[in-house]
Amino acid sequence: MKRKTIYLFIFISIMISSCNEKQGVEKGYTPEIPELETERLTPELLWKLGRIGGEHVSPDQTKVLYSVTYYKVDDNKGFKDWYVYNIEDQSATRITNTNINEGGAVWRPDGQKIGFISDESGTSQLWEMDTDGGNRKQISFIEEGISGFKYSPDASKVVFHKKVKLDKTIEDIYPDLPKANARLENDLMYRHWDEWHDYTYNHLFVADYSEEGIYEAKDIMEGEPYDSPMKPFGGMGEINWSPDNKIIAYTCKKKTGKEYTFSTNSEIWLYNLESGETTNFTKGIEGYDKNPVFSPDGKMLAWESMERDGYEADQTRLFIADIETGKRRNLFENFEEHAQNITWSDNGKTIYFISDIEATDEIFSVDVATAQIERVTSGVHNYKSIQFAGNKLLARKQSMSHPDELYLVNLSTGNDEAVTAVNKPILDQIEMGRVEERWVKTTDGKDMLVWVIYPPDFDASKKYPALLYCQGGPQGTVSQFWSYRWNFQLMAANDYIIVAPNRRGLPGFGMEWLEQISKDYGGQNIKDYLSAIDAVSKEPYVDEQNLGAIGASYGGFSVFYLAGHHEERFSAFVSHAGIFNFEQMYSTTEEMWFVNWDLGGAYWDKDNAVAQRSYKFSPHRYVDKWDTPILVITGENDFRIPYTQGMAAYNSAIMRGIPAQYLHFHDENHWVLKPQNGLLWHRTFFNWLDKWLK
Repeated sequence: MKRKTIYLFIFISIMISSCNEKQGVEKGYTPEIPELETERLTPELLWKLGRIGGEHVSPDQTKVLYSVTYYKVDDNKGFKDWYVYNIEDQSATRITNTNINEGGAVWRPDGQKIGFISDESGTSQLWEMDTDGGNRKQISFIEEGISGFKYSPDASKVVFHKKVKLDKTIEDIYPDLPKANARLENDLMYRHWDEWHDYTYNHLFVADYSEEGIYEAKDIMEGEPYDSPMKPFGGMGEINWSPDNKIIAYTCKKKTGKEYTFSTNSEIWLYNLESGETTNFTKGIEGYDKNPVFSPDGKMLAWESMERDGYEADQTRLFIADIETGKRRNLFENFEEHAQNITWSDNGKTIYFISDIEATDEIFSVDVATAQIERVTSGVHNYKSIQFAGNKLLARKQSMSHPDELYLVNLSTGNDEAVTAVNKPILDQIEMGRVEERWVKTTDGKDMLVWVIYPPDFDASKKYPALLYCQGGPQGTVSQFWSYRWNFQLMAANDYIIVAPNRRGLPGFGMEWLEQISKDYGGQNIKDYLSAIDAVSKEPYVDEQNLGAIGASYGGFSVFYLAGHHEERFSAFVSHAGIFNFEQMYSTTEEMWFVNWDLGGAYWDKDNAVAQRSYKFSPHRYVDKWDTPILVITGENDFRIPYTQGMAAYNSAIMRGIPAQYLHFHDENHWVLKPQNGLLWHRTFFNWLDKWLK
């Protein structure tokens, strides 16, 4: 048992000093460190943890800029502040302390200033401050504001993106009807993820930079009805400068409407500042091409590339190409996993990247000349970002038992050392459950990795209810992720054993394992789920009479499907944002490439045997076999899997006389992001499971 201690904000090896505070601006929020009355993780404690992000190494690679966000539940919002960590003396200084929305902070290329986006002036603009947080000054004065920016390497220019209105609204078409509240559509992609299209597009602008102010800029996508960064989640990582300041490489899918919604074919475009010409650098590659990164000498470009159009879960290959000749090489010819966070070494001979491998996210290197790939790190963790800091890599790391913190990774040994310990004062008071890696035989004789998470103070002489976790995606990895909703340690702290299988359809185990799930939703992966829970439930400490199945998105579908096929294994279900009716899903989702690829085509195509087989897996066809209590959760702003899917499932259960509950969030999307909604989610979740499994 751990000794309970009240910690001040003095972390081991890290001294935090106060920032220069701006007069007249309300301060930010940092919660007091509580003395806990329990050593178990609770939903309330989850919302007290600081969330690290925005890490950015200084140009001289001696300091690290990063943010910490704390959520104030009473105000139902988060407060982000920025810190600078000095690598040499291992000290961290808080440089902002305001309630202003400050995001996207980066070092200016000379290291003398920090640029960031702030809405302090009423619109989001580029601001700068000294490296200690002082002398805040507005730099851009762009009408209606900007959304993101990047300095050129010599800081003579900036590229930024902002919304540009190109399409007509009802008011534009009929100005005599100013109070008409309607939309008039003629094509697809009129809504995306959680927003209706607002008749604007993300455009890139380039401007001369001056500390005195940026007032005008050139739209390098003028008149184009396309987005860069791409919606809904693209950021400045999709845009990069060449080292000689002459080229802007950006990611864009130059398609609209129906063509856009069926295609994943984004390209890397090169804009030449001298000639004003734009060229398609990845023409001929049909899948996603994104996140371009120039080599240090500017002669090569590396990027993430998928081969097949319409397949969003295709292998993410690491491509490089000569800028002058355009000659390309696939560095993953002999590697079946996926590249993220591409990072060139200073000499341009090696590229480092992150890839999932057997349910952990590790750092790898590839020799540019030989394409020889080496694994740098190993462990029970996920690395989420990397960038050079001297002769080491700065990395953000997490696990099922620990939220994100920053580390320095030794490239020779693969070992890391902590840079931050933001949540140590709380985590040192909490007892986490044991996480076990177990390999289970599937029905077709394959070995499947299953994570088993045990309650704190686990006692093998007792019996515990168990929860089968069904992953979303469907190609989302069950790796060592830390979640603020589907948190396995929180579930274990409520005395459940968690069974989290890496069933068919997940990355990290080769392309054959990944691709088996497409067009086979109700097939082998469902058998894999059952193999996992059947194997673990044989243990004497698992209460076989009290098993639950839980999941979201594809995992929510899995729960709906299992409800009609579980053969009395489970005593409770929880489905969040699950697909219930495949025909309805196909006709109402927004990114058609997803359902088109995974289901094999449209339900009305009666000659398409593959598609017709897929639609037979639709859970709504098996409601007559439902016999188990079910909790259904939806978000009204979820356009990926519209909330009517969950509503239909809940209504069907009630009409069949099955105990059911429906939790509907009016202001959430596919996820639950607001603090009070998050607490409500967890309270409803555990109340339901406790009612039927305890």
